Amino acid sequence: MNIKEEYLKFFESKQHNRVASGPLVPDDATLLFNNAGMVPFKSIFTGEIPTPANPRATSAQTCIRAGGKHNDLENVGHTARHHTFFEMLGNFSFGDYFKEDAISFAWEFLTEVLKLDIDKLWVTVHESDDEAEEIWKKHIDADRIMRLGDADNFWSMGDTGPCAPCSEIFYDRGLRNFMVLKIKWVEREIDFRNLEPRFHAV
Repeated sequence: MNIKEEYLKFFESKQHNRVASGPLVPDDATLLFNNAGMVPFKSIFTGEIPTPANPRATSAQTCIRAGGKHNDLENVGHTARHHTFFEMLGNFSFGDYFKEDAISFAWEFLTEVLKLDIDKLWVTVHESDDEAEEIWKKHIDADRIMRLGDADNFWSMGDTGPCAPCSEIFYDRGLRNFMVLKIKWVEREIDFRNLEPRFHAV
């Protein structure tokens, strides 16, 4: 299975336009490299350009993370999940859908397209996000939903700009009990789906 192609096809079936990867070096004085899937859409999020006719997009963006806020360089070689050069799969809504559909789409893709074992999935939400937790309860048992603080479940690109509470899905590799693992829990769990409401700027 080509996971990238399945991902893009899935979101095309949900009325998202497939958008080609932007340049690795963006036309943006604030960035040296393209370091996230949302970067090519930054002008839409900040309101500098109008929302496209179809307010839904999906892409596989080539990224480098070797400096700045999202610097993974120091973690390369120490974990099995950090890279400096990679493609980031993303689906984006420019003021169209929000948490309900974002969660539903992610769950459908992981459990129906990839057919991942539901019993190995865990979800985190921001500690203040009652709405996201209630939506997740439609898909997963409440005891598999964890509330975390800003360090883990608040997404931002910097001190200003798009930012908001986020939700993440983890795959349990089963090395030890998740509930007692605090400091190194990310080494046991693989975070593979980060739901970030990037169109919601605060």
